[in-house]
Amino acid sequence: MPTELTRHSLAQLDAADPLTAFADRFILPENIIYLDGNSLGALPKGAAERAAQLVSEEWGQGLIRSWNTAGWFDLPLKLGDKLGSMIGGKPNETAITDTTTLNLFKALASALRTQKADAPERRVILTERDNFPTDIYIAEGLADLVNSLSQETGVAYEVKLIDDEDSLRAALDDSVAVVALSHVNYRTGAMWNMDEITAAVHAAGALVIWDLAHAAGAVPIDLNLADADYAVGCTYKYLNGGPGSPAFIWVNARHHERFWQPLSGWWSHNKPFEMSQSYTPANDIRRFMCGTQPMTSLAMVEVGLDIAVEADMVQVRAKSLELVDLFITLVETRCAGYGLELVTPREHTARGSHVSFRHEHGYEIIAALIDHGVIGDYREPEVLRFGITPLYLTRTDIWDAVEKLREILHTGAWHREEYAVRNAVT
Repeated sequence: MPTELTRHSLAQLDAADPLTAFADRFILPENIIYLDGNSLGALPKGAAERAAQLVSEEWGQGLIRSWNTAGWFDLPLKLGDKLGSMIGGKPNETAITDTTTLNLFKALASALRTQKADAPERRVILTERDNFPTDIYIAEGLADLVNSLSQETGVAYEVKLIDDEDSLRAALDDSVAVVALSHVNYRTGAMWNMDEITAAVHAAGALVIWDLAHAAGAVPIDLNLADADYAVGCTYKYLNGGPGSPAFIWVNARHHERFWQPLSGWWSHNKPFEMSQSYTPANDIRRFMCGTQPMTSLAMVEVGLDIAVEADMVQVRAKSLELVDLFITLVETRCAGYGLELVTPREHTARGSHVSFRHEHGYEIIAALIDHGVIGDYREPEVLRFGITPLYLTRTDIWDAVEKLREILHTGAWHREEYAVRNAVT
């Protein structure tokens, strides 16, 4: 950062930034500073047109022929390979399909099945107490399902929650079957060291699943280098695939032949159009799919993916770290005395690409900010969360956003009664 922090000095840095041109690849409303791309990415230019083309031409004219002529059938794996190239995946290790929740269920079921064959005494799933809630819900639901179907008595699968790295390492004993962690914490932005944790989990005889929802497209990832087992994540955050766009699942090739997933739909069959009455799973990542895929959504995912693949991840990460540092510095200097408490790690290696502050009136402050053209979001308890997306944010955006935050705090604009009314989505 420049010695003297001014809007002018930051604008000079923006002018020399090699990533600045990427902002022109997205559509954002005028007079809006968008700091929520870690929850829903911006609309890439061309995405709406691509969806319209699929609807009017490939569906409208090609009709059912487009499963072959337009490549619909192979699209989930074609896009999976593109995404896989960003996260250290090899060809045929990644599929874009279903939701993160469903993919986590499949990965957990696969890991438990593998461990039951190799080490049946391992019946514990470890996950974070502060994990994204659906990750905990799915783990608990799967354990309950397995237990309810088991004919064994006195032996049950269970979910245990850990709080930090020390408690994780202390819990890694010969009862643990699988560890499911979010690479970047959804609330605080804290990031696990994937290489070190994966090695520790494997040394204890367990398997590891990484949820990359707040990491893919934001931080450098190499799943094969880390020797991870499974990974899941979404495409609608930093990959800009659109609201509710299909998620992804990555599975290390060493597990492909052993996995027989419980959601064994026809798209995961080795030869789905033989219409066999018995199930034979595909011998690659396709076996992690279920049913017919959403083609219009996948077409839009490809537009966002192509932009993400084109960007240099080293530059993206460097700018992310710089912008988060800038945000923290400006908040702590220009908004000092208003009760904002940083909850995101300051260390570069320990955080992702969003930054969070706690305030007892965090919801009202975020509501006021949104009303004044700065879109962040709120997470319980009392956390104001700001996504830093280097492809379409500038240093002057950060300056202007913090200035608006300072103004709202200084004037007490957040005290307005309507800002305390909770929306269904926060």
